Amino acid sequence: MKENENTKVIRTESAEETERAAAAFAEELLSNGEDDAFLALYGDLGAGKTAFVRGLASVVAPGAAVRSPTYTVVNEYKAKNGKKLCHFDMYRITGEDDLYSIGFYDYENCMIAVEWSENIPYALPDRYYKVTIEKTGEESRKITIEKTGGVTL
Repeated sequence: MKENENTKVIRTESAEETERAAAAFAEELLSNGEDDAFLALYGDLGAGKTAFVRGLASVVAPGAAVRSPTYTVVNEYKAKNGKKLCHFDMYRITGEDDLYSIGFYDYENCMIAVEWSENIPYALPDRYYKVTIEKTGEESRKITIEKTGGVTL
């Protein structure tokens, strides 16, 4: 893992490694008291965004059956300890009215992971983690996690 104060770069060779990398990041967030962190995920179709969220959920809401919320737009995964992960898919979102209709702005007290964040640049908070997942091979990925607006890694 390559790191500096604003960016982490992680390379993985399988979906399972992507999940483990995300789980490690979730542990870091929780240990820093960031159980309400906002993660904006970017990447092509099939890049591994949902695998990354599965890794987050394995720590935040163990046992959750994570599926892409492409048609439901949002899935909530709750843990017995009261923590939860809210997983959004903005692939089909066409404007701010859509966000209001799904109650996007009402979600709080949860870690938020948003796939296809490029579709809602106007709705991203001032502080968030930008997670970009790039295919570097059939199964290999480059995951770049960048802090924005004063969040720390």
